[in-house]
Parts: sequence; C-alpha cells; structure tokens
Amino acid sequence: MKKIITITGMTCGHCQARVEKALNAMDGVKAKVDLKKNSAMVEADSSVTDEMLIKTVEEAGYAVKEMETDFEK
Repeated sequence: MKKIITITGMTCGHCQARVEKALNAMDGVKAKVDLKKNSAMVEADSSVTDEMLIKTVEEAGYAVKEMETDFEK
C-alpha cells in the first residue's frame, strides 16, 4: 500500500531525518521524506494502519495535515 503523508512542522534536514527514521523503524514500512514538499512517501504492509502512521509522526514531534492513498505518481 502506498501513501503520501503531508506533515507540518518540519523546517530542516534534522526534522526530515527524524521523521524518516521514525517511520522506517516501523515494521512493514519503507518511507522517504521530502522536506521541500513537507511530505513522506510511504510503502506499507496492509497490517499498518493510518492511525499507526499518524501516531508515529506525532511521537516524532510533528503533525499530519493530510494522508492520501489514491494518487498519481
């Protein structure tokens, strides 16, 4: 399952790395964070819920503004 998560509060490379590390630490998740777009491109197993992703981003100190599951690359 692929998702794009729009994240607020990231301002620098440290923020980007922190969110990316937190998401990639989850079982079944591969994530790449784009600081310029304030978003994360996530590939996740079906066992990973939106709520789990949101909680992980929030625990890293940032907020989820939006989550897209149906998108064009």
